[in-house]
Amino acid sequence: MTETVSDNGYVSDTKRGQSVTRLGRFVPLLLFLGLAVLFGVGLTLNPREIPSPLIGKPVPTFSLPPVKGRTLGLSSADLKGEVSLVNVFASWCAACRAEHPLLMDLKERGVVPIHGLNYKDKPEDAERWLNELGDSYTRTGADIDGRVGIDWGVYGVPETFVIDRDGRIAYKHIGQLTPQALRDKIIPLINELRK
Repeated sequence: MTETVSDNGYVSDTKRGQSVTRLGRFVPLLLFLGLAVLFGVGLTLNPREIPSPLIGKPVPTFSLPPVKGRTLGLSSADLKGEVSLVNVFASWCAACRAEHPLLMDLKERGVVPIHGLNYKDKPEDAERWLNELGDSYTRTGADIDGRVGIDWGVYGVPETFVIDRDGRIAYKHIGQLTPQALRDKIIPLINELRK
C-alpha cells in the first residue's frame, strides 16, 4: 500500500489500483451518527402536538346534516360567536369511547359548548353510540364520507379543536383527551380566549 497526495491535496491510500480517501472512511460513521441524532430528536417530540397549518385560520366552510336521531347538524356558521370545542369522533374508535366521560363532565359543568363531528361512521352506529354513552354535544354533524374531516386536516380520531369566538381554529389536540391535557392546555386556552 502506498500513500499519495493528489493535485487537489487529498491524501489517499492506493492498493491494487483502488483509491480511498481518508475522509471517505468516515462517511458511513458520519451518516450513522446523523441518523441517530435525528432519531433521538424525533423521540422527544410529542405526536399530539403536530403543528396544524389551520391554527389561526377560519374553520373550513362546511355544512353537515345531523347524526341520525339528532335534530341539530353542524356548520361553519355555528362556530362563530362563542368559544367552543369541536370533537372529531366515531363509534368504532376505542379512544373516543375512553375520552367520552371527560366530554360529558365538561358538558355537565357547562365549561364550554362542545360540537361533535362524527367521522366516517355508519348512521345507526353513531346514533346507538350517543344513546348508550350520552350525548355531550350541542350540535353533531355526520361526516359520513370524511370530506369535511379532510378539510379540517384530520389525521384520525379522536381529535379536538378549540375554536375562538371569531370562528378561527386556536388549537388542535390529536388523540385521546386526558385530564392533564384539559387542565394544562385546553381549559386555560378557553379561559384566555374568553377575555
